[in-house]
Amino acid sequence: MKSWLRANKGFIAFLMLFGLFRTAVADWNPIPSASMHPNLLEGDVVFVNRLAFDLKVPLTDVVLAHLGEPQRGDIVTFSSPLDKTRLIKRVIALPGDTIAMQKDQLIINGQPAGYSMPANAVEAIEHVGTLQALQLTEKSGASERRIQLLPQVASSKRDFPPMTIPQGSYLMLGDNRNNSLDSRYIGLVPREMLIGRAERVLVSADIVGNWMPRTERFGMALGSP
Repeated sequence: MKSWLRANKGFIAFLMLFGLFRTAVADWNPIPSASMHPNLLEGDVVFVNRLAFDLKVPLTDVVLAHLGEPQRGDIVTFSSPLDKTRLIKRVIALPGDTIAMQKDQLIINGQPAGYSMPANAVEAIEHVGTLQALQLTEKSGASERRIQLLPQVASSKRDFPPMTIPQGSYLMLGDNRNNSLDSRYIGLVPREMLIGRAERVLVSADIVGNWMPRTERFGMALGSP
């Protein structure tokens, strides 16, 4: 064993440094579900900047320094407050914001979001079938993004009363509003559970279809809020 370690010490050191790099500096995150349609697709692998918000001790969640603050519209990875599962959603409300939702329309600090450029799409849901989807551009202040609604899906989560986000917490929503396990189900996300900001698609393949690479998505920037 000792001779094997000596013969492969360079490779072992590389693996250790690579592991430290992934847990402290940059990482990648495969997209396994439809919760961020139409902006992220199943089979996308996104680059995650782990230094966007905090410098942490490698292999831990111990924060050494705050490096930046999440902005409304950022796509972020974080650990679920319920079970620590890694999730990727969009920051919709910041500490101090008052937010409500009425029939899928966001109201942030008393200002209803605007919706424009409707387009039809389809979405296949396991055990349900193919549903007609509606894609819209949602604008709230300086933050703008494409979202998707599934009008046929009955859900009590299309509405929630006004709530003020406490300091150190964030409200996260999936862009696929009626098919996303987000803050409406798991609660607000504490800052210390943030992992990093997703900044671009590295590679992509159609994992729900023919597994062919989607080269047009390689390197695609996710855009600013």
